[in-house]
This record gives sequence, structure tokens and C-alpha cells, in this order.
Amino acid sequence: MAIRKKIEKKTNVHWEREALEKIALSALGEQRIARRWGIFFKSITFFYLFVLLFLAFGVMHTKGGSGSHTALIEINGVIGEKDEVNAKDFFESIQRAYESRGTKGIVLKINSPGGSPVQAGMINDEIKRQKKLHPHIPVYAVVEDICASGGYYIAVAADEIFVDKASIVGSIGVLMDGFGFTDTMRKVGVERRLMTAGSNKAMLDPFSPVNPKQQAFVQDMLNEVHQQFIKVVKDGRGSRLKESPEMFTGLFWNGEAAVKLGLADSFGNYDYVAREIIKAEEIVDFTTYEGFADRFARKFGASFGSSMNESLRTAILKQTLIIK
Repeated sequence: MAIRKKIEKKTNVHWEREALEKIALSALGEQRIARRWGIFFKSITFFYLFVLLFLAFGVMHTKGGSGSHTALIEINGVIGEKDEVNAKDFFESIQRAYESRGTKGIVLKINSPGGSPVQAGMINDEIKRQKKLHPHIPVYAVVEDICASGGYYIAVAADEIFVDKASIVGSIGVLMDGFGFTDTMRKVGVERRLMTAGSNKAMLDPFSPVNPKQQAFVQDMLNEVHQQFIKVVKDGRGSRLKESPEMFTGLFWNGEAAVKLGLADSFGNYDYVAREIIKAEEIVDFTTYEGFADRFARKFGASFGSSMNESLRTAILKQTLIIK
């Protein structure tokens, strides 16, 4: 009996030792994993800060402009409050361009199909306002592939417009588009039930028949905006414009025809304008671009964010297990 108790005691001690060893090893393993995650997240943070510093240094280095230079502002993409080209960013760009002591002239490098007439109008007004404040610094528009509609609305505020022979220029018009589904609903047997307070509240509803009175109202509004556009073009181009019955119908022309019509002045790219017209060959980019964090979130946020979220959940779970 005594021998049996001794054996059981030794077995219990042995089992307890093994259990303690397993717990200790498990704890060490969890600590190693926690340290690895810590190193990983510290590395990500360091990398992020390094990129931000690198970009900041690059911006400071590029924007500084030592000596005489041509200030470049890119107008590239669709025009709209939340789009690539917007008034807020442009205001910042042109302000910094004028504040730079070495700026001898400004080039607006345009490649835009148009967009919001409001944003384009605000940019046009700001260019004219800044030109009055700084009459000794000329502003030139240089068209690359396309300068249409709202893009041209901006271009006419410049002192001169330069194009390539094959550039697309014009489209001086206004549009509002949509779809109508009334016939489709009738065919599939769908009934539209719409209640409003205000007889015109559901104007242009795609699931209701067109109301001629409302349609005429919208057309009048579009015509008014079109006339505003035409006035801006005439004011900007002045006597250089060779008006024709088709000029303001929404048609567009290549660069060669645009020069003949007076929609543009001459041929040349932004290097040519900086070197031969402004006489300041060094070009400094003052464009306000989308922030690095915004680009990173927009381009990589979906895929990267998903994997990071899963990693964070795993790391937090492991940390919780260790604490417990």
C-alpha cells in the first residue's frame, strides 16, 4: 500500500511537471508571436512615416523653385468637387505659384473632357482674379490630348492657348442626361407609386412619364448656363475668335482647326512655352495632388485593409489569450 502511494505521488509530480512545462512553453510561444506582431506593426509604421517624409522632402525640393522658373499647374481629368480637378485644390495651386518669388509665368497643362460648370467657372474666375493682382506674370494654357467643355471653360481665362495639331478642343455646350423606364415598367407590369409635396418635386423622375412643362423649364435652365459659357468664351478670346454658326453648338475640332477658328492661338507643348515664350526653362510643378494617405487608402485600401483587419483581429485575440 505504501509503495503504491509512493508510485502515485511520483506519477502526480511527473504529470504536474509536464503540465507546467507545457504551459511555460505555450506562454513563451505566445510571447514570441506577440513580439513578431509587434515588430511587424512597428515596421509598417516606420515604413509609412519614411514614405511620408520622403514625399514631403520631394515636395519641398520640387516646389521650392530656386531662381527664375515657369510654374506648372496640371488640370488633368474630370472637373468636379470630388473629382481629380476641383476649385479647392486649384486655388491652393495657383496661390503657391504666384507666391513663389521666382515665378516668371504660369502654364496650365490641360487634359480634361470637362465636368462641372460650377467648378470650372470658379477656377476661371480665380485665374482672372489672380491675373489682375499679378499683371506682370502671364498665364498660358497648354492643351495635350483634350480640352473640351469645362476644360475649355478654364482655358479661355489664360492669356494664350497652345495646342497640338491633333488635340481635341471645343464642345462649347451644356448637357443633362438620364434614362426613362416607363415603357419597360408597363411591359413587365410594374406600377409606379410616387407621392410628393410640391408638384415639381419629382421632376425628371426616370420612372414617370415626361412632363412637357417641366422639360421646358429644364431646357430653359440649360440654355441659360450655355449662354454663360458662351459669354465666358467670348470675353476670354475677344477679337481672336472667328465666330461661326456651329461654334457654340457643342461641336469640337482638332488643334489645327481650333487655331484657324481662334479657339486657340498657336502650337506648342509646355516645354516649348516655358523655354520660348516665358523664357524660363526650369519648370516647377505647383499642382496640388491628392494626398498620399488618400491615394493609399483609395488604391490599396480594399485589399490591404481586409488582410490587415484580419491580422489585427488575430493579433488582438492572441494578446487577449496571453493576458488571460
